[in-house]
Amino acid sequence: MKIKRFNFKKVSSTNNTAIRIINKSKVNCGMVVSENQINGKGQYGRNWISYKGNLFVSIFYNIDNINFSIKKFTKINCLIVKELISRFCKKEIFLKSPNDLLINKKKVCGILQETIVKDNKRYLIVGIGINLIKSPNIKNYSTTNLLEILNKKIDYKIMVNELKLIFEKKISKFLRMKA
Repeated sequence: MKIKRFNFKKVSSTNNTAIRIINKSKVNCGMVVSENQINGKGQYGRNWISYKGNLFVSIFYNIDNINFSIKKFTKINCLIVKELISRFCKKEIFLKSPNDLLINKKKVCGILQETIVKDNKRYLIVGIGINLIKSPNIKNYSTTNLLEILNKKIDYKIMVNELKLIFEKKISKFLRMKA
C-alpha cells in the first residue's frame, strides 16, 4: 500500500492535521510531515514539546480490515519506529510501555495513537515525535536526542523516507492478514 505524503512547514499538531485530511478527503492512508509543530500532542492530554529540527510525523490508515486491538497496534507501531531508529543508531532501544522509546534509559521518542471514524470507516492516526537534535526538559523524566547519542546529525529527509517505506511494507502485510 502506498502512503500519500503531505508536507508542511508548520502545523499546530501533525495528528490534528491528519484528522483534518481524513475528514476532508478520500485518502485512506497518509503521512503528515511538518518541520515544526506549535501544539504537539502527548499522552494523557499533555503537550509534546516540539523543537524545530526534531521529527514530527503522523501516519494514518484505515483499520477496518485489520483485526487487531488498539493495544496490539500500539506495540506494532512502537516496534516499527524502533526498527527505524535502529537503522541509524546501533545502541539498544527499549520500549517503555505504552508508547515511549528509550536509549540509555532516556526518552528519545514518543508515539501517540488516536482513532477516528469517518463514513463508518475506522482510521488509526499514529503520531511520532523523535528527538533528533534537541531534547525537552521534562520534570522527573530523562530525555535525550540522537545527535547527543551519535555525535552526528541524522539526515531528516532520509529518516522520513525510511519511515514511510517501513510503514508501507508493514501496513501491506497487515492488510493481507485480513480477519
